[in-house]
Amino acid sequence: MKLHLFKAGIMLTLCNFSVNVSAQVKLASIFTDDMVLQQQSQVPVWGWDAAGKSINVRTSWNNKQYKTKADASGRWKVKVATPTAGGPYMLTIDDGKTIKLNNVMIGEVWLCTGQSNMEMPMKGFKGQPIAGSTEAILHSQNNNIRIYTVPRSSKTEQQDNSKPSVWHVASPEYVSNFSATGYYFGRQLNQVLNVPVGLINVSYGGSTIEAWMDPDVLKAFPEIKIPAKTDSIKVVNRTPTTLYNGMLNPVIGYGIKGCIWYQGESNYDRPDQYEKLFPAMVNRWRELWGEGEFPFYYAQIAPYDYAQLPPYRSGGKYNSAYIREAQRKSLNVIPNSGMAVLMDIGEQATIHPSHKEAGGTRLALLALGKTYGIKGGFGFASPQYESITINGNIAVIKFQNAPNGLTTFGKELNNFEIAGKDQVFHQAKAVISGSSVSVSASDVKEPVAVRYAFRDFIVGELFGTDGLPVSSFRTDSW
Repeated sequence: MKLHLFKAGIMLTLCNFSVNVSAQVKLASIFTDDMVLQQQSQVPVWGWDAAGKSINVRTSWNNKQYKTKADASGRWKVKVATPTAGGPYMLTIDDGKTIKLNNVMIGEVWLCTGQSNMEMPMKGFKGQPIAGSTEAILHSQNNNIRIYTVPRSSKTEQQDNSKPSVWHVASPEYVSNFSATGYYFGRQLNQVLNVPVGLINVSYGGSTIEAWMDPDVLKAFPEIKIPAKTDSIKVVNRTPTTLYNGMLNPVIGYGIKGCIWYQGESNYDRPDQYEKLFPAMVNRWRELWGEGEFPFYYAQIAPYDYAQLPPYRSGGKYNSAYIREAQRKSLNVIPNSGMAVLMDIGEQATIHPSHKEAGGTRLALLALGKTYGIKGGFGFASPQYESITINGNIAVIKFQNAPNGLTTFGKELNNFEIAGKDQVFHQAKAVISGSSVSVSASDVKEPVAVRYAFRDFIVGELFGTDGLPVSSFRTDSW
């Protein structure tokens, strides 16, 4: 109870400080008790004070003191050196009056961003469950998992600070309201790495990608209207730059290991544009963070019948396979990235698949295999389409990332289609041979193109032997 009252007092102080810059030292909202700082790094700590005021930051793990002064605008920042994972520790910030941050852990910090499938809490949305969440929530008490959610905020002007929030130690009370995808991701990292894990949730349901991008990067996309600072926000989650301004900008620079991203549903009808926006956003975030090409792992959106949503469009590029294709192609454009494929867990009746553990775990496998270099023969990346070879009336599709071959777990392959020069696709017979699939159809004597699961809603049936599904793909560009 005392801890809750203390946190409430900190939040009230942060709320009131913005109207009185001559008050005592203030920290950015993301710095609170129970936080996790990225291990073995130079992590920024920042805040505000009266212009010219001297600020001392002391770290208990090495009893070192860092000195700085608030600039003319009142902003100050220092970088503190963090040790290997451990804790708990204390940070003391002093300008004559003292703020103490207690129970601080050093470990691995990940940003969790996107729209509703990232935002969706462990307890589920109303009438939309998370499979197995009750058991997971009941067993979520863990001092070495810490969670932080940036409150929703849509602004036409860049905000220096976010609305107040606090870090929480993982427990049923707080995990139930935290991102399911993010939690399952963090839980897997904690179990395998055996270090504290901090998760920062910056997501907003229904948001478009351009809402998470800043005005400078969007200048390269003249078709996107950037709102003026005085404009009203007609759609809070889909107006370009507004979520970047209100939610992301305030935490840019916080020490992170990498980012996981689950978004694309709200851009499904503009796949060609998304194919350019997505890499531009990732590149810009990395520039702004100033930590190099940090790992960026993302969930490919799951199949869903988008024609049941307004404006009820179907056919052509309103087929969500095209946005999945844009995401698949981004793997070759975004350095140090990985994609978790969700072809097997989509649900025709809901855009929010209930099997969030699969998505969070697959994102964690990418991190464990690619970022942390965990060895042991486990698969961490889905097989990817590599090439097509025509042998008479048979098209042979070769895959990479399938060292132990492909499987359907006993099901028939019904999701392949094949076409000749007439560009008419026919359902095909498909046979697995190691890491390749031979595709043919009696109606296609001279094949030129193959598609797999290239539908709006479909259940994927092709996997690597390690259980990771193959993305929908096409070999044509028709």
